[in-house]
This record gives sequence, C-alpha cells and structure tokens, in this order.
Amino acid sequence: MANTVIIGAQWGDEGKGKIVDMLSAGSDVVVRFQGGNNAGHTIEVNGKQTILHTIPSGILHPGKLCLIGNGVVLDPFVFLEEVDSLTANGVDTSPRRLGISYKTHLIMPYHIALDKAREAYKAGGKIGTTGRGIGPCYEDKAARVGLRACDLLNPDLVRAKISRALEEKNFLLKDMYKAEPLDPKEVADQILAVAGRITPYLTDVSGAIMESALIGKDVLWEGAQGVHLDLDHGTYPFVTSSNTVSGCAAIGSGVGPKTLTEIVGIAKAYTTRVGAGPFPTELDDDTGAFLRQQGHEFGATTGRPRRCGWLDAVVLRESARLCGLTQFALTKIDVLRNIPVLKICVDYKYKEQRIEYPPQEENALAEVTPIYEELPGFTEDISHCRHFEALPYNVQKYIQRIEALTGVRISYVSVGPDRDQTITV
Repeated sequence: MANTVIIGAQWGDEGKGKIVDMLSAGSDVVVRFQGGNNAGHTIEVNGKQTILHTIPSGILHPGKLCLIGNGVVLDPFVFLEEVDSLTANGVDTSPRRLGISYKTHLIMPYHIALDKAREAYKAGGKIGTTGRGIGPCYEDKAARVGLRACDLLNPDLVRAKISRALEEKNFLLKDMYKAEPLDPKEVADQILAVAGRITPYLTDVSGAIMESALIGKDVLWEGAQGVHLDLDHGTYPFVTSSNTVSGCAAIGSGVGPKTLTEIVGIAKAYTTRVGAGPFPTELDDDTGAFLRQQGHEFGATTGRPRRCGWLDAVVLRESARLCGLTQFALTKIDVLRNIPVLKICVDYKYKEQRIEYPPQEENALAEVTPIYEELPGFTEDISHCRHFEALPYNVQKYIQRIEALTGVRISYVSVGPDRDQTITV
C-alpha cells in the first residue's frame, strides 16, 4: 500500500472513519493533519461503535503509530477524555504509539468562550460553528499569539501567553459580546494541571513520518471535514477554519508533497451537509427524511440532524480537481435501497449557462439549478455483498455512472456500517 491521503469529497460526514480504519490495517503510521474536535469519526467493529474526535482512527489497530500533526488544533481536555475512554476499553494509548507534534496549537477555554459568544451575537447570521473554539484557535495561530503543545514544557511561558491573550479576549467577551470574562490565573492553573499528562506525547511528527517512509513503511493521512468546507476552496463563508484539501496533508504534518502518492476521496452515495450554507441538491421532502432516517444522519460530534439530498457529481468533480484524486471510496450506498428512482446531479444551470464545475463567486452555489439524470433504484439487500459482481445490476450501473461523471475510479464500496461490510473493487 502506498502513502495515502484520505479526504472527504463532499461537506464532511462521508464515512471517512470507517475507510481510515479499514486502510489502517495495511498501514504502519496514521496521521491526523488538520481540524480539531469539531470532527467526529465513527467506526463500527463487530457491532460496537467508537467515535473519535481527535485521536487518529488507526488507534483501534494494535501496533500502529498514530500521530497528531501541526495542522491540527488540539483541545487537551478532549484529547485526555479520549485517551481515558480508549484505555478503559483495552486500547493501548501510550506515548510509544500515540504522538502529538510539538508545533500543534492548543484550544484554550477562552477560544471556546469566544466561539460561543460570537455565534450567539450573530443571531440570524450564524454559520453553524460547533462552538468548540476551533476558529478562534486558528485565528491566534495566524496572529502568532497561539499556545502550542511544546509550550507546556515551560509553565512561565504558558502563564505569560495566557495573560496576554486574555487582555484582548476579555475585552471582546465583556464589552462587545456581553459575556463573562475569564481569569488568567484560573485558566493557566487549569491547563498546567494536565500538562504533565500531555507532554509525554510530544513528538517530532515530521521526523517520525520521514523515518518511517525511508525504511519502507506505509503512511496514511487522515483528514477531517470535507473539501467543500475548505477555508479557501469551500462554500465560503460557510466553511471550516482550516484547509481540508489533500495538499494540506503535507503542510499539516511537515512533509514534502512528493511523499503523498495516493489520494482517496470519500463520498456518500448521496449528499449531506451540517449547518448553514448552500446545498443545491438538498431534499426537503419525504425522500430527504428517508435518507436521514435510514442513514442515521445525525452528527457524531454535535448530534445535529444532517441535511440530505441527491448525489452531486459537480461537487465530486470539483473535489477531484482540487485534490488530484486517484480514487474514490463510495459509502452508504445501501441506504438508497427502496428508493424507486435515483437522481444524480450531473451539471448546474447558472446564469442561463450549463456548467460542469461550481461557480467561484461568494454564495453563487445558492443560485445554481441542479441538472439531474435519473437511474432506476433497487430493492435488494446488499449488506452481505462482498464482491462487485454480487451487487444488483442497478447498483453496478449507479456506481459506474459516478465514475464516468467524475473521471475517477471507485475502488471501495461500503454496503453497511461494519468494518467488513466493504467491497474492494
């Protein structure tokens, strides 16, 4: 297996956790390279469900080295909660197989307070943030005032950075957002109380990856969210606070782009989105409700119901272009069972023209009209299929049509939530 990047090809929630879990079996190192605990990867093994928000999904495979890269923003308290939960379930989470980059920025209590205060202040103009401090933490990183994991080795530096940060944050919280200010000493005491549990995990992630690659080990990069939530290339301003495209795997872990050899885009057989923002193929009808119910479309992190709609090949085509996709993994095709007619958006109509890629202006995606193709549905139970040829004819044709529309081969087809319910094509 080559060095592989896994990204979400839609708006997140595509089932990346399951595919990462599956491909981790053939990898030696699994790296998380961006985002924070606003992501939730759900893995189901033998009927038991595990949801991970920060730690790479490969942790469920014994012997794999799991790394959290510099592109991630890490909530130390959430990280330790996951460590404790996994340990209680017999998973080895020791520093010998789990590492955090020295350069990883830390989400602080004031980031969370500011995130929530801002979203409450916006009222009707909300963008759908999870309120976990992700955006404010990335802001501090860009402003060069952030607290990094390596700073936990220096308590005086931690106290000084927190004190400086709260001069500004408390002004915003109190005077602009009419929220409660935070005490610098209390915040510093809170983070330093757990510093001794975090620092043993500090690792030169870039060095660990390159050392592994040089001796022939395979590395898997695990992304969070989806391409169309990318800060630069997504449906701005309804996006996340980091770059989710495949190229960020190199930046967010400290390796050169030549290290990345396979790029796998994960896509549902339909489309979902959480939070606000344009969604051309959204179904606000019985079919949309059916997809939500059958697909258990509720956020792993927030529990929010996901918006559901038909598969959008324009969105997938754009993901292929932005990320250099070498293959797709198609998930949740079993959810489409018993829908008589399946639709795929093949192009958009925009300003009286037919277009193959999303328009580039802000919020222009809200102004497109999807152009659909119809394909016959299926009624057969496909959850036990383990070979492409075993799939019903209509399912095969649906898959092949997606390949034709995107120009990317589909290498994996998920027919159920469990680890072994996956067809390798």
